[in-house]
Amino acid sequence: MKKLLITGCNGQLGRALNREYEGEPVELANTDLGELDITDLDAVMAFVKETRPDVIINCGAMTAVDLCETAYDQAFLANAIGPRNLGIAARETGAKLFQISTDYVFSGDGCKPYIETDAPGPRSVYGATKLAGEQFVRDFAQRYFIIRTAWLYGEGKNFVRTMLQLSETKEQVRVVSDQVGTPTSAAELAKVIHALEPTDNYGIFHGTCEGSCSWADFAAEIFRRAGKATRVEYITTQEFGAVAPRPAYSILDNQMLRLTTDIRMAHWQDALAEYMESVLS
Repeated sequence: MKKLLITGCNGQLGRALNREYEGEPVELANTDLGELDITDLDAVMAFVKETRPDVIINCGAMTAVDLCETAYDQAFLANAIGPRNLGIAARETGAKLFQISTDYVFSGDGCKPYIETDAPGPRSVYGATKLAGEQFVRDFAQRYFIIRTAWLYGEGKNFVRTMLQLSETKEQVRVVSDQVGTPTSAAELAKVIHALEPTDNYGIFHGTCEGSCSWADFAAEIFRRAGKATRVEYITTQEFGAVAPRPAYSILDNQMLRLTTDIRMAHWQDALAEYMESVLS
C-alpha cells in the first residue's frame, strides 16, 4: 500500500489532504511539530528511513508574515532548512516530495499574472525564506513538485473565519484594497496534489483558484454570501500599517497545470461558496 507522509498535518492544507484521501487505498503518516521537527536533519532522516514513505507532502511552514520580519532565523529554519532536510531525505529514500510555496516569492510590482518561469523577487522575509526553501528542494530532491499558492483558507484560523467573527460585532471593517491576488481553498489545492501525486510530471507549478480580487473585495463577498450587513471600508496598505511589505499584485497564472495536465481549479467565488456552505451549516 502506498504511504504518504504529511508534515504540518494540523494546518489548513494538512487537514484538507486528510479529507481528500479519505477512503483511498493509501496509508497516511501524519506529523506535526510534536511528532517530527523538520528543521532537525537527523530527526528527519531517522523518521523517513523508518517510515519509508513513497510521497512526502510538506505542509509545514512559518506563515506569520509580520513575525518573520523580526524572527529571521526561526523563519529560515522552518521555511528553508525544513524543506532542505526533507529534500535530502526524499533523495536518500527515493520518495517524491511536494513543497508548498507562495505568491510572496514575487515582488508584486507586475501588472499581469505571474507564470512559473517569471523571475522571483520577494520583498519580505517570509517570501525570501520560502524562495530559499524552493531552491533547496531543487538542489537536493530528485523527484519534486513545488506548488506556489496564495491566500489559502480551510479548516482553522483564516481570513474568511476572521471576517465572519468580526461581522458578529462590527458594523464596518477596514480592509486593504490595493493588494490583489486570488483566494484559494485548501480543498482545491488538495485536489491538485492528489492529481499530481501519482505522476512523474515534476517541477514548479502555480496552484491558485481562478479569478482575482482585492482583500477588500474578498471581505465584501464573504459578507454578501453570509447575509451579513457589515460594511467594508476600503483602505490602503499604508493606512493599514503592516510590519512586513506585501506584494501589491500577486495573481498567479496556473500555466504549467493548464499546459501539462487536465487539472483545473475552481473560480475563487465558487470555491468560497462551497467552503462557506460547510462553515455556516
